[in-house]
Amino acid sequence: MLFRRTLLAAAALATLTACSQAPAEHDMSAMPMPDAGTYKVSSTSTVDNADYRFTIVDGGGKTVTQFEPDQTKLMHFYLIRSDLTGFQHVHPTMAADGTWTAPLTPAGPGDYRVYATFTTGGKEQVVGQPTQVPGTATSTPLPPASASAQADGYTVSLEGEPMAGMAHSLKVTISKDGKPVTDLQPYLGTSAHLSAFHEGDLEFAHLHPESANGAELSFHAVLPKSGNYRLFVQFQTNDTLHTAALTLKVS
Repeated sequence: MLFRRTLLAAAALATLTACSQAPAEHDMSAMPMPDAGTYKVSSTSTVDNADYRFTIVDGGGKTVTQFEPDQTKLMHFYLIRSDLTGFQHVHPTMAADGTWTAPLTPAGPGDYRVYATFTTGGKEQVVGQPTQVPGTATSTPLPPASASAQADGYTVSLEGEPMAGMAHSLKVTISKDGKPVTDLQPYLGTSAHLSAFHEGDLEFAHLHPESANGAELSFHAVLPKSGNYRLFVQFQTNDTLHTAALTLKVS
């Protein structure tokens, strides 16, 4: 099956073909760089609240109210702190006047960046902006690169050594008690979701599997910069969403 390839902040992802066992997925076309287009996030909210309210405005300052579903949702909203902690990926709801409400776990002090991805007028867009929560923030050192991570009793393993600017396959395997899982449920219309944030500038890309063979998922990506990326792998079992975080070194 053909599914959507999304480029966020100059991360070019190739068009992928999913195996016949995978859920229905989408063809993902290139996304513009954050803040590079005519759309912007407009908000007076802060991310230390449970509800982050915002609008999407076009180049003329008009609030956008027409959106098309993308990956089963009208809007995807991401939050990440400058030290690559505090990751959140939620799906806001929109009022008739175009005001979106993103349900957040209130964030602690620190510098953050929010991203909103959406489709309007048949074109995919991504907009991002920095935001800050006042107070004394303690930075968490980035964990070293690792081939595996734990999440709610599951082990998520990563194979692959990507080079900056080159196409490469990343293989993710999900297991529990030493055995591959067999009960993965579709999440956003696919087998799993992977978000990758670059250390320092917070550029990010999200990927979906090009193929799935049970608990073994293959992701195809072109990560444009060398350095460390923090990867967040999201998958669902028993109607529960799990998130595993790993650090990936790109040469």
